[in-house]
Amino acid sequence: MTEHFDLTPQRLRHVLGHFASGLTVITAATDQGPAGFTCQSFASLSLDPALVTFSPARTSSTWPLLRRAGRFTVNILPARHQHLAAQFARSGADKFAGVDYTASPLGNPVLDQALAWVDCELHEEYDGGDHTIVVGAVRALGAREGAEPLLFFKGGYFEGVPSRSGALESVA
Repeated sequence: MTEHFDLTPQRLRHVLGHFASGLTVITAATDQGPAGFTCQSFASLSLDPALVTFSPARTSSTWPLLRRAGRFTVNILPARHQHLAAQFARSGADKFAGVDYTASPLGNPVLDQALAWVDCELHEEYDGGDHTIVVGAVRALGAREGAEPLLFFKGGYFEGVPSRSGALESVA
């Protein structure tokens, strides 16, 4: 394998796009009503204590609203729901238009179509360059059985079920 030292944002996006990730919508009940945004950088951080992490861009206009609320829900998106990822990635639109949800134990929106959800209180924030590293303390969670994940890989959406050949099937 040839090593390359091109660390431009374009090259980083290209190379790191080879890592498949799930897609989430981070939501909260705010003073302005329900708010949320699509986030690809979500991960489990600790089992004891129960902590998760995600990283919104510093340019996000939605994260400051959720930060002020002090709590949020991570909605893990299921296969065939890339429209939710696109809808919550838009700025300036009513992101909840046509989206059904119920209140979590902390009062945050849990998307009815979510594969799983994790209800959190804001635990800590750290500098992450052009992103903020957010750590959430898990307070409640749930999952739908039998649903498959929506994955993002090399700039496209994929179903979380391997095909007969073992490869993931593109849905975009």
